[in-house]
Amino acid sequence: MDQLSQISTPVLAALIVLCAPLISFGLSAIAGKRLRSGIPATVAIAISLLAAIFIFATVWNGQQVHQQTSWFRIGEHSFKAGILLNNLSALLLLLVCAIALPVHVYSMVYMKGDYGIHRYWLYLSLFCFAMLGLVMADSLLLMYIGWELVGFASYLLIGFWFTRPAAIKANKKAFLINRIGDLGFLIGIAIIYTQFQTLDLVALFGDHGMVREAFNDGVEWRYAQHAMPAFWLTIAGAAFFLGAMAKSAQFPFHIWLPDAMEGPTSVSSLIHAATMVAAGVFMLVRISPLFDAQILLLIGAIGAFTALMAATIALTQQDIKKILAFSTISQLGFMMVAIGIGQYGVAIFHLVTHAFFKCLLFLSAGAVIHEMQHVKETLKLELDPQDIRNMGGLRRYMPHTFRLTLVAALALAGLPLTAGYLSKDAILIFAFEWAEWQSAWWKFIPVSLLVTSALTAFYIARLVFKVFYGKPRISAIGQGTNYLHEAPRGMLLPMLFLGLCSLFPLFSYNPLLFEDTWIIKGFELPETLERVNIYHTVVPAAVNGLAIVMIFIAWRWYAQGKYPQGSLRGRLYEFSAAQWYLNVMYEKGIVKPLLKVSKMLYAFDRTIVDGLVDTGAGTVRWFANTAQWLDRALVDGLVNGVGKAAVFAGGVLRGSRKGKIQYYLFSMFLVLLIVLFVGLKIFSP
Repeated sequence: MDQLSQISTPVLAALIVLCAPLISFGLSAIAGKRLRSGIPATVAIAISLLAAIFIFATVWNGQQVHQQTSWFRIGEHSFKAGILLNNLSALLLLLVCAIALPVHVYSMVYMKGDYGIHRYWLYLSLFCFAMLGLVMADSLLLMYIGWELVGFASYLLIGFWFTRPAAIKANKKAFLINRIGDLGFLIGIAIIYTQFQTLDLVALFGDHGMVREAFNDGVEWRYAQHAMPAFWLTIAGAAFFLGAMAKSAQFPFHIWLPDAMEGPTSVSSLIHAATMVAAGVFMLVRISPLFDAQILLLIGAIGAFTALMAATIALTQQDIKKILAFSTISQLGFMMVAIGIGQYGVAIFHLVTHAFFKCLLFLSAGAVIHEMQHVKETLKLELDPQDIRNMGGLRRYMPHTFRLTLVAALALAGLPLTAGYLSKDAILIFAFEWAEWQSAWWKFIPVSLLVTSALTAFYIARLVFKVFYGKPRISAIGQGTNYLHEAPRGMLLPMLFLGLCSLFPLFSYNPLLFEDTWIIKGFELPETLERVNIYHTVVPAAVNGLAIVMIFIAWRWYAQGKYPQGSLRGRLYEFSAAQWYLNVMYEKGIVKPLLKVSKMLYAFDRTIVDGLVDTGAGTVRWFANTAQWLDRALVDGLVNGVGKAAVFAGGVLRGSRKGKIQYYLFSMFLVLLIVLFVGLKIFSP
C-alpha cells in the first residue's frame, strides 16, 4: 500500500472531511464560554460536505481507494492506520455531512440563548469527527475507536441539560447499554485477530479477503500457523451483531433510545435518528462476508421482531419525540431484515432515505415543541410542550411546518412519489422473494414487515392529525391572540432541504420502480434470489392499500374525533402504552436483583471479609502490645535494674572515699559479709 507521503487526491479530500470538524472542536475547546456562536462549527461541516461531494463524484462506481501508513508495533506485529474509500464509505460520508449541515444551521436558531450553547457546538463537532472517522476507517481497530467516540459524544449530548435528573438518567442508561454492545464488538475483533493476525478491512473482507476464503472452506480457517474451528466464524459474527444491536437499538437493547430524547431535538434528529444509530447497520454491511446462514437468519428474525414491537408501541405514545424514537427503532429493524436476507445494498438504501425523512420529522417536531414552549412560558401554563394531547390545529399557525411534516410522514408511510416508498418496497419485495426458499416459520418475517408497514402508516397519521388538525386543545390559543407563530426561516430552510431529499427525484427518475435507483445499482446484488414477478406487483399494492386504509381510520379517529363505540383503552392499549412493560421487567428482573446482590456482597464484605481482616489486625495488635510490654517490663526492666544496681554500688563506693566514718564501717561490714558468704559456700560440707 502507498504510504501517506504519497497522498492521492481523494484521500486528501477525506482528510479535509475528517479534520474540519476536529479543528472546530479544538477551537471550541480552547475558546470555552467565549465562543457561543455556531458559525465555526457550521463552516467546518460545510467544508466537510464540499470535500465529501468531491469524494463521492470521484469514487462512486469507480476504483476503490485505500491508503495507509504504519501506526505502531507490538512485538513482531505491526498495525497500520489508513483510509478506505469505496461506494459504501463515499455514500456514508456524503450522507453524514448532508444531514449534519442542515442540523447545524437549524441549531443556530433552535439553541439560541441556551446557557450551555458553547458545550453544544463542542460536542456536536466531536460527534461529527467521530462519525466521519468511523465511516472512512480501513481497519477494525480504527472503526472501534470511532465507534467508542461516537458513543461518548452521544452520552454527552443526551445529558446536555445536566440539571435535569431525567437527562442524567437517560445518558447513563444509553452509556451502560452501549457498553454491552461494545464488548461484543471487542470480542469479535479479538477472534478475528487471533486467527488472521490482521485487522485490515480489505485484507479480511475484500473481494479476495481471508474471511471470504475461510468461509468458502467451510471446515477450518487456516492461515499461517493458526487454525480455528469454523464454529468460531459464527461466534465472531454473533459478537459483531451484538455490537450492532446495542448501537442500532434492536431488541432487547432498544430501551435506551426513547430515553435519549431527553437531549435537544436537533441532537435527536442528527444522532439518534439519522447517523449514529445507523452505525450498527453500516458496520454489519462493512463486514458482511463474515456472516454465515445462521447469523443472517438471526439478524433477520431480530430485525423483524424489533420492527413490529416498536411499531405497536408507537401507536399509543403521547410524547411526540418518543413516537418518532420508536419509529426509528422500527425502521432500523427493516434495515436489519434487509441485511438478514443478504440485501446489503437495499439496507443502505433504506438507511439513506430514512435519514432524510426521519431527520425532517424530528426537526419539524422541534419547531412545534419550540412554539409550544413559547405558549407555556407566555401563558404561564403547567403543560408538557412535547405531549401531543396539548396540541391540535397547528396547521393554521404553522402551515410550512405542516407541509414539510406531511412530506416526511408520507415518506415514512411508504406512499408513492417519496423516497421511502422506493426503499421500503425494495425490502418488502426482496423479503417475500427470500421467503420462497425458506421453511414455513421464516415466512413470517415478510408478513410481519407488511403488518409493521400498515402500523407505521397509522401511528404517523395519528401524530399528524393530533398535532395539526382539529381545534387547539389549549383554549387561549383559539381566542384570537396569536400565541403561535411559524418556525423562523433559519429553521425552515434546513427543513425544506430535507423535504426535497425525501422525495423520489433524488434517487430515481422512476417514482414507482426501486430497481432503477442509483444507490441499489451501486451495490452488488446477491445471486441467490430469483425474481418473482408477482411480488413486484402485489406487494406495493398491498403496502399502499393497507397504508391508505390505516390513514383513513386515523383521520376518522383523530382528525374528526369519531372514535369507535366503547373505550379504546383496554389491556392491549395499556400494554402498548407501557412499552410492553420491558422497562418494568428490566427494573424488577435485572436492576433490582443486581442491586440486592450488590448490597448482599457489600454486607458480606463489611461483616465477613472486613470482620476477618479487622479480627486479624486486632490479634496482631494484641501480640504486638504483649511483646511491647514484655520488652519494656522484663527485658528493659532487667537491663535497667542491672544498670541501677551498678549506679547504686558506684555511689556507695564513691561515698566511702569522702572521709565519713559511717561509709568506711559500712564498706568493711559489706566486705565481711561477702567473705563470709563465699567462705561458707566453699567450706560447707
